[in-house]
Amino acid sequence: MTLSSTKNRVIFLDLIRAFAVLNMVQGHTIDVLLGTQFRNLDNIFFLSWWTNRGLTAPIFLFTAGTVFTYLFRLHKEPAEKNPRTKKGFGRFFLLLSIGYIMHYPTWTIINFENVTPELWSNFFRVDVLHLIGVGILLILVLAFLSEKTKLGDLIIFSTASIIFFVASIFILRVDWINYVHPFFAGYLYGGTGSYFPLFPWLVYIFAGSILGSILAKNPNVFKTFRFTISLLFVGLGFLLLSVVGYFVEIALTGKSEFWTNSPNLVIFRLGIVILLNSLFTFIALKMKTIPKIVILLGRNTLLIYVVHILILYGSAWNVGLYSIWREAFNPLVTILAALAMIGLMISMVYIFNRFNFRNRSL
Repeated sequence: MTLSSTKNRVIFLDLIRAFAVLNMVQGHTIDVLLGTQFRNLDNIFFLSWWTNRGLTAPIFLFTAGTVFTYLFRLHKEPAEKNPRTKKGFGRFFLLLSIGYIMHYPTWTIINFENVTPELWSNFFRVDVLHLIGVGILLILVLAFLSEKTKLGDLIIFSTASIIFFVASIFILRVDWINYVHPFFAGYLYGGTGSYFPLFPWLVYIFAGSILGSILAKNPNVFKTFRFTISLLFVGLGFLLLSVVGYFVEIALTGKSEFWTNSPNLVIFRLGIVILLNSLFTFIALKMKTIPKIVILLGRNTLLIYVVHILILYGSAWNVGLYSIWREAFNPLVTILAALAMIGLMISMVYIFNRFNFRNRSL
C-alpha cells in the first residue's frame, strides 16, 4: 500500500497543501531578492505575482483549518476524549514555541544587554506560526462548544468567522500598543509590525474548519462533481459580495481601501480560496492516486516553512539572504533562485523520508 491509497485520504487536500507550501516558498524568495526597480504594478507579470502573493497566506490558513478539523472530526468521540484534542494542544504549544524561537532577540539566549527596541519589537511580532497555533486552540474550544450546545459545527464555526470578521473592522482601527503590552498588541493589529494578527486572519482558519467538518461528516462528498460545483458557486458568491461591498464602501466613505485595509478584501480573498478548492476537487476527480512526494510535502509544511524562512530571513543564530542580497537581483536571477529554493525544499523532504528520519512533530 502506498501513501496515496491510505484510508480516508482526501486527494484534493494533499494537492492544495503541496501547492500552498510551494507557492509560499516562491513568494517569500522572490519578495526577498527581486530588485526594487522591477516592482512595478503597471507590469502585468509583476501585478499577477503580487496578486498571487496576497493569496498565499489565505490559502495556507484556510487549508490548515480544513485539515485539522477534518482529522479531528474523523474521530467520533466527544472532544474531551478525542485523541486529536491532546495533539491539538501539543501543536498549539509547538507552533508558538517555534514562532518565538525564530524571532528570539539575542543569540546569547539569556544576555539581553544588547537587545535593541527594534529586536524586542521583532520578537513580539506575530507571524503565521503564532496565528495557526492560536487558531488550532480556538478550533478545539469551538468544537467543544459545538458539542455541548448541540448547535453543530456549521453554526459555531460560521458564527466565529462572522464575529472575527466584524470585530476586525473596529479592532484594527485602535492603536493597541498604547493600551496593552506589545506581546498582546501584536495579536490584535498590525501596527506593531505583526504580519498576521488574529483579526481578521483567523477568519480564513475558521472558514476552512467549516469545510473540514463537512468533509469528515460526509466521507465521500469530495468525490462528487456536485461538491465541486457547490464550492464553485460559494466562491463566486463571496466574490460577488466583495464587489457589492466595494460599491457600498465608496457610497458611504467616498473612497475605497480595497487593497489595503478594507474588509471587502477579506471576502474577496476568501472567495478566491474557495474557488481554488473547487478547482483542486475537480482535478482530484480525475485522479485515483497522486505522487508520494506530493503527500510528503503536505505532511512537512512546518519543516519547509521553518527551514526556508531561516535561509531567507535568518535568525539570532544565522544570517539570512535578506541581509546579503535584499532586493538585489533582476527577474531572471530571482526566478531561478525561487526555483532553486523549491528544489531544495523538495529534496529535503525526500531525503527525510528516504532515510526514515522521524519528523512526526514537524
